Amino acid sequence: MTDHLLRQYAPIPPKGWQQIDEEAKNRLTPQLAARRLVDWSGPHGWTHSATSLGRTTPVETAPPGTKSETLLARQRQVLALIEFRVGFTVECSGVQDAERGASDVDYADLDRAAHDAALIENRAVFHGWPEAGITGIVGSSSHPPVTLKHDAKTYPHAVAQATNLLRQAGIEGPYALAIGPEGYTRMAEASEQGYSVQEHLIKILGGDIVWAPGLDGAVVMSKRGGDFILSVGQDFSIGYTSHDAELVTLYLEESFSFRVTEPDAAVVLTGG
Repeated sequence: MTDHLLRQYAPIPPKGWQQIDEEAKNRLTPQLAARRLVDWSGPHGWTHSATSLGRTTPVETAPPGTKSETLLARQRQVLALIEFRVGFTVECSGVQDAERGASDVDYADLDRAAHDAALIENRAVFHGWPEAGITGIVGSSSHPPVTLKHDAKTYPHAVAQATNLLRQAGIEGPYALAIGPEGYTRMAEASEQGYSVQEHLIKILGGDIVWAPGLDGAVVMSKRGGDFILSVGQDFSIGYTSHDAELVTLYLEESFSFRVTEPDAAVVLTGG
């Protein structure tokens, strides 16, 4: 147990914690689209504070009071991790019911927090988080965007255009399509010449189609590896804030950084 989470101070017995952790995992996993598409580094732990960028900047002067004619100093460049919390509450009566063996405890607020937390990670990876020093995949792409029309029957043409741009840039596959919920629903319901659009797209990509909450439009990206790196300090964990006679206030917490190492490895599909 991580000390800073203060779980030992919550009026929640072991069975209650087990149920809350499992419920959080079940709610988070389907929505964490970005980490299914990028390289994963971690978890490195709560004390991990920065990701090395493998670069340096020159330091021109020696420390005050010193002098050297042959000084050569460089400062390592790093990307600091961002940490965030999303709070939620559970009813004390529900925690007690879980200890008695109840499996239908109401975790509606946890459901809301899990959705919010997943959306934060997805948006940061796809669309960036400027205040955290993160430029997302959409903003990093070096290719002109491809138009994704509203009619899902046109999706294969747009995706074929995108994969062609990647091949012309020397970016190998397999490729994956990340697509927002509305576009994904249209794609899943559409068919063309007796084949589902989804099946057609998988053949073009040679890879996955991922439902991606938080993504505007869609992105075709290479899954060859090494182009997009999500570095996680502490993976999603639940901590304790406070409680009264009726409610326990908890939070979901994560620390991470994200960087694009190859801007040529993704093509943005706008519209749809």
